[in-house]
Amino acid sequence: MKTLIYIGNKSGVSKDANLSSIDLLVPLFENSGFKIYTASSKNNIVFRLLDMLWMCFKHKNEVDYVLIDTYSTLNFYYAYFVGGLCTILKLKYIPMLRGGNLPERIKKSPKLSKAIFNNAHVNIAPSLYIKSKFESEGFKNIINISNSIELDNYKFKPRTFSQVNLLWVRSFSKIYNPTLAIDILRDLKERGIIASLCMVGPDSDGSLKKVQDYANKMQVVVRFTGKLSKPEWIKLSEDYNIFINTTNFDNMPVSVIEAMALGLPIVSTNVGGMPYLIENNKNGLLVSPNSAGLFAEAIQELIKHPFKTDQLTREARLLAEKMDWNCIEKQWLKVLK
Repeated sequence: MKTLIYIGNKSGVSKDANLSSIDLLVPLFENSGFKIYTASSKNNIVFRLLDMLWMCFKHKNEVDYVLIDTYSTLNFYYAYFVGGLCTILKLKYIPMLRGGNLPERIKKSPKLSKAIFNNAHVNIAPSLYIKSKFESEGFKNIINISNSIELDNYKFKPRTFSQVNLLWVRSFSKIYNPTLAIDILRDLKERGIIASLCMVGPDSDGSLKKVQDYANKMQVVVRFTGKLSKPEWIKLSEDYNIFINTTNFDNMPVSVIEAMALGLPIVSTNVGGMPYLIENNKNGLLVSPNSAGLFAEAIQELIKHPFKTDQLTREARLLAEKMDWNCIEKQWLKVLK
């Protein structure tokens, strides 16, 4: 039995936060037969880093691989220090390149980036976008393993369009541009389209209050649910017929894969990894960022051409099926052999 240490920000860091990759993957790895230690759920950033380092040192004689969730902001430094300790301890570590803005980070911090990624056993890129960006910067030890879902949890449902019911699912954070969803709703109403909007997710950086205030200012009614469990938002999704992804930075968001599995037609900005996930006019629609008008036009296309929209959603479901854990597990087992 292989032993792993998984380094990441567990949801215990904030009870209001969405489940993170570490929360989702650990049970799957355990079911695959791995023994796994995790860090960290500490709230204080210093204690969290110390907990991560201690976990690696404590289990240095029994661990086979150290997995490290790696993002472009604060977590980037966690990866640097944990990777450095692993190098000293001669532990094989594997950064998982989750941050959609990591390509900018490796340009801003080239020395730290080389220290993290060149010394890694291998780097896992959840999207071909991140893989291509890292390779263009000279990193060669990159393997693409997509984010995964457990497909049995997602029942495909064909949608009808007597009116537009928009669903937005993400943490409320500036980089995900949630105020654009308000502008999209307002634009649709100005075009005479009956439309509603539900926004699901916890507050990340104070954006939730700003979005609520903006909705009031724009005089549109929006349903804000706060954080929901996965079963809760999957159940909620049955009442909605279009999924919008308004982000300015992205990698391979699980929420979009989940929407594909559920049969929700998707309109997304064409930023970051989204064009690598969504093929425009085949399994979703892509538009330029920061344009409510382009979103509204794409949504009009979906409701005017229901047969084409049905084809889009069925193609999206086929793609989501390839990201079922039963498929992705085999790729991980090959890396962790």
